[in-house]
Order: sequence, then structure tokens, then C-alpha cells
Amino acid sequence: MTSYENAEDHEMEWLIDEVSAKTRIDKFVKEQLGDEISRTQIQIWIEGGSVLVNGAKVKTNYKLAPGDRITLTIPEAESVEIVPEDIPLDIYYEDSDVIVVNKPRGMVVHPAPGHSSGTLVNALMAHCKDLSGINGELRPGIVHRIDKDTSGLIMAAKNDKSHASLAAQLKEHSVTRKYLALVQGNLSHDQGTVDAPIGRDPHDRKMYTVIDRNSKHAVTHFHVVERFGDYTLLELKLETGRTHQIRVHMKFIGHPLVGDPMYGRSKGLKINGQALHATVLGFVHPSTAEYKEFTAPIPADMEDLLHSLRSR
Repeated sequence: MTSYENAEDHEMEWLIDEVSAKTRIDKFVKEQLGDEISRTQIQIWIEGGSVLVNGAKVKTNYKLAPGDRITLTIPEAESVEIVPEDIPLDIYYEDSDVIVVNKPRGMVVHPAPGHSSGTLVNALMAHCKDLSGINGELRPGIVHRIDKDTSGLIMAAKNDKSHASLAAQLKEHSVTRKYLALVQGNLSHDQGTVDAPIGRDPHDRKMYTVIDRNSKHAVTHFHVVERFGDYTLLELKLETGRTHQIRVHMKFIGHPLVGDPMYGRSKGLKINGQALHATVLGFVHPSTAEYKEFTAPIPADMEDLLHSLRSR
């Protein structure tokens, strides 16, 4: 498969080879764009003529053939009223292409039902005024997410070219993402890898679980930083970036995150949300091709937990 991009015109093109033949077009485009664009959105684009095969509209279930030329023209983001809010930002890096901020625990990344204000996007809209529109109406600039009750580093794109570059790096697993997590129990190994697929929990659609059916490949590497007997501080490195990945994987191996309201235990140390912090973020700059890496220290509430454990 050969791909071409014209980011300024929001256009992408792929030439289909034998490997990609017989794949549904909506599935193929989803695989190229990654997790940030939903398959439903892609199907809407196909039905609206934004995705063409050999210059012609097709149905969403069209099966690709060798030699097919797929063109995607990403529609301009619809204009919606996201109210800029003067919320302080802990900025670690900023230029005309990208901004890196240290998100506090408790802040939602982008507007959603029940969270129309006070989000990172509201804050960025007030600060930047020039975010990428490739992600649609409620998520300008957002390339990846971290959960509401996870603190730490997150990057946002200021134009569509940068967004496409950063999203491609995430898809290729070349972005460095390291987390610090305080988990329940004493791990039996100093380091290891959890390689287990993650999908929706069939018993609770708000949660995710390790499951074989309707799941996505997920890999988390960990090593022990400090032991406290009945608790362990871990550094975790994401190879993939599935929703709730660290939280689900730690529960899966029997060591849920301290304070996790969905996947943890109610007993024990208290913290407002899971004890998880995105401490390292590294990527290749979209314009300069220079590798940049940033480190945010552990937040005060997690540091207080660790101090209490060390003082026992």
C-alpha cells in the first residue's frame, strides 16, 4: 500500500495492494487514521462523498480491490460554540505547531455530555485561539487523551498538518509515554509486560476489560520503582494507547490502581481519583523533525500518599 498526504488541503490518498484487498473500506480508513476518528464518523464521510474509490462514491461495506485508489478529503470542522475559559494552564512547551501541558487531576480533556465547561479544550481555546480542526467539533487540537482523574502531560496540535503528524506517530507507537502509578499489593516481578487485548465490558458498557471478542491489541510495560509491602510504585510505558489501558491491565494482573473508582478497591489509601500520572511525553516535532521529551514531576496528592507510606 502506498499513501500520500496533502495536509494543507486535508487530503489523504492510498493505493491498495494485495495485503489490503478484500478489506471493508470503512475498516481500512479507520485503521489508517487510528483511534481518534470513530468508525461511525468515517462511515458518515463515505456516505457524504468525502471518501472516494477511483473517484467515485461507494457504500460503507465496499470491499477493496488491488489497484483501488482511495481518496479522503477531510471536511472542515463544523463550527460550534465552545466557550473559551480563562483557566490557568501548566504549560511545558509551546510554539506555532504544538502545545504540551500538565493536566491536573479532575480536569476533563474535551467537552462531552455532562462536561460542557471547565475542560482542557475550553482552556486551550482561550489561550491558543488556533487549534487544529481535524478532530471535529468538540475536540479541536486534541491528538490523544488522558482520563479525567489522571494527571500529567498531554499534547495538542495547533494546525491540521501538526495534528496529522502527531496522530501518525501515535499510530506507529513511536510517541514516548511513561506513567507513574501506585498500585495495590506487592508485585512478584521487578519488571514485566502485560500483553492482553482490551474491549468493552459486555456486562457494563461504561467499562473496559481484557477480552478476546471485539477487542484491540494492547501492550503495557512496567517496572517497579519502589515497594511498600502492600503497595507498589510502578513506572509504566505504553506501547499502545487504548481507553483505560493501564487501569484495565493493572486490574487484570491483580494490582488495581490506588483510588481507581471504576477498576480499583474501595478500601485502603484515599485519593480523589486513581493514583496515575503521565510523567514523560516525547515525540518528533511536526515541523523541525527534532525529538522533544518532557517530564512532569509527580503531583502533590500522589506525593503525599508516598510520604505516608514511607513514614509508616
